Amino acid sequence: MLQHLFKLIWNKKKTHTLLMVEIWISFLVLFGVMTLISYNFKNYLEPIGFQYDNIWALELSTNQDTTAVKEKLNSIYQKIKSYPEVEIATRMSNNSPFSFSQHNGGISYKKNNTNGDYYFTDENFAKTLNLKILQGSWYKKADAVAKFKAVVINKKTQENLFGDINPIGKVLGEDQKIVGVVDNFKAKGEFTNNEPCIFTLIDDKYQYSKVLIKIKPGTDANFEAKLVKDIGAIAKEWTTEVSYLTDQRKNQHNLALVPVIIFLIITVFLLVNVAMGLFGILNLNIAKRREEIGVRRAMGATEGNVKIQFVGEMWVIATFGMLIGILFAVQFPLMNVFDLKASIYWMAIGLSIVILYGIVTLCAYYPSRQAAKIQPAMALHEQ
Repeated sequence: MLQHLFKLIWNKKKTHTLLMVEIWISFLVLFGVMTLISYNFKNYLEPIGFQYDNIWALELSTNQDTTAVKEKLNSIYQKIKSYPEVEIATRMSNNSPFSFSQHNGGISYKKNNTNGDYYFTDENFAKTLNLKILQGSWYKKADAVAKFKAVVINKKTQENLFGDINPIGKVLGEDQKIVGVVDNFKAKGEFTNNEPCIFTLIDDKYQYSKVLIKIKPGTDANFEAKLVKDIGAIAKEWTTEVSYLTDQRKNQHNLALVPVIIFLIITVFLLVNVAMGLFGILNLNIAKRREEIGVRRAMGATEGNVKIQFVGEMWVIATFGMLIGILFAVQFPLMNVFDLKASIYWMAIGLSIVILYGIVTLCAYYPSRQAAKIQPAMALHEQ
């Protein structure tokens, strides 16, 4: 059967070669899109690691005011915590969750090194965002006077630097002592990878002007207006900007999903063109091969045999087209391109193969069904 299919395809190699090239290009484009989708999907399934509902991000800008900045910041922070609408508040560096600010660098323990994000926060950060502490505890304000700087790492940092060793009490670099380990912390949203990170207790001598506020459910916009007004009364020359973590999360999602949607539209357009080509070629083949079909039916071939023949021809053409693409695609997991997990590439290859075979089968089914209905006497009579 296969030998017969190869012979039929070889007899019209010029037409089929063009179709194979189209399928090869479609496979490569589809592989790229499926890799992007698989990467985002796997990341989305992994917990984000913190709570973002009812959290406001307060950005304070001093506008070049240099008079008693530290005292004003402390007064504003105490004022925020005094409102009955506020459950808890925390001060931190500018790279708050879902923001477009980032502070990263190397994290080392003895001879082990990894790159990660640095976050400078106060003692209330874990409670405000409801972080899951796996080992040890979150640092306290009293830790600021200790010999070593108290730090908390996430599970990813522990895996990269310590493996299965308990990291509590270990010293990173020269003066950072680990007091706790938290679970995931994906600050840029669900579609991002869970990267290593480290949390450091803020130093009071630095002016941290970002405040995260956990608001009680049901608080309306009137409180936001009151909050901005009261802060303006304390620091008249300053600018106050309030944003919601839920809205910032949507912005990060759009940033991750827009490229996927664009490439998906391009891929669909390309696959539609390939499908139309397959459908047209098969219809033309059937019209030119009515005599052959009639002879096969006269020799005892059933409708099912005729269907299998034409669908099989398209499968063989698709297989040749995809084989070249697969040889190229398997280099990505083997060579660890873009530093992605090999499972993402294998999933993308598998999905691309299934989708293309599905399209080929759908395009070949109707024409092959029409061919199977050709009666032997009618086909031979027309000749």
